[in-house]
Amino acid sequence: MEISVKKVHSDLVKKISQISGQNIGACYQCGKCSAGCPSAERMDNIPSQFIKLIQLGAESEIKRSNTPWICLTCFICTVRCPKGIDIAGIMEAARLLEARSNVDYFEVRSLAQALLEENLPPIAVVSCFRKHTSI
Repeated sequence: MEISVKKVHSDLVKKISQISGQNIGACYQCGKCSAGCPSAERMDNIPSQFIKLIQLGAESEIKRSNTPWICLTCFICTVRCPKGIDIAGIMEAARLLEARSNVDYFEVRSLAQALLEENLPPIAVVSCFRKHTSI
């Protein structure tokens, strides 16, 4: 039995489905995406659990989850999915919607000076800012 996103009355779920272009209801929770995920141990909801939250329309849990932000977008989940679902695309859609809400996860000015002096590659710092702030 597939869960259809059309049955879930959630604007967030509809937007994630629309932006990603994926049939989120096609996921039958085999867990292959989570088994291959190199970041799963750092996520509060592994990829299959996050997809289930979307299927259920659990908006508050989706917004609270760190899963889309921890996702490396390495596409291992997408390659392993037997249904051909672009799970990395779904994670990107969830990040995009959250970024559009202009919620900052940290204040750029509050970064410790020691962290800034760590000789980090500039692209890493810029990428972090883009991913975690609305700048």
